[in-house]
Amino acid sequence: MKTVVIAASGTLVGKAEPLSADDLARACGAEVEWVTQLVQVGIVQAQGSRPVDWRFHSGDLQRALETRRLERDFGACLDAAALILDLSQEVRQLRAQLRALDRSDG
Repeated sequence: MKTVVIAASGTLVGKAEPLSADDLARACGAEVEWVTQLVQVGIVQAQGSRPVDWRFHSGDLQRALETRRLERDFGACLDAAALILDLSQEVRQLRAQLRALDRSDG
C-alpha cells in the first residue's frame, strides 16, 4: 500500500493580523508589483498611505486569489477580472435577497 503525506500551511487573517503587500503577494504566488496593480484597478482595497504600509484583510486575500485563478484559468486581464469579481458579488447578493424574500413569503 502506498502512503501519501500531505502537508498544508495557512495564514490567519483578521482585523488584528492583516496582511502586508508582501504577505498578500506571497499568498498568491505573485510579486508585490502585481498587488500594486490590484490596488490600482480596485480589486483590493489597501489600508495605508504607501505600499510599504499597506495592509489587507481576508476579503482582499479572497479577491486576490480569485483574480489569480481567473488569470491562470481564463487568461483574464486585471480589468476583466475586476469586472467578473464585481458581477459575481452582485449576483451572490441578489440571490441572497431572493432567498430572504422566499422565506418571508413562506
